[in-house]
Amino acid sequence: MTEHTHGPNCDHEHDVEEFDTIILTDDEGNDHEFLHLDTLEVEGSTYFVLMPISAEEDEEADEAIILKLGKDAEGNEMLLDIEDDEEWEKVADAWESMEEE
Repeated sequence: MTEHTHGPNCDHEHDVEEFDTIILTDDEGNDHEFLHLDTLEVEGSTYFVLMPISAEEDEEADEAIILKLGKDAEGNEMLLDIEDDEEWEKVADAWESMEEE
């Protein structure tokens, strides 16, 4: 998936209780809309916690996803799947700890 078109670095104000909406485009050119729940910093990397906004009734739509902020070959920011299980566990634990607080 590629970089969002609206997100935490946009240049206008938001209500504190409002979540930003992020639109990600997959490899096939399809847009997917998400609520940006939070941004995490873990061991020097940035991660976005997103909740899919789906018109379809889908069990997976109720689960948040975590994507890592990275760069493509041209140096453009993009959100990436977390491939490493150990990295995934660290980020998931950090998110759970934040939720408990």
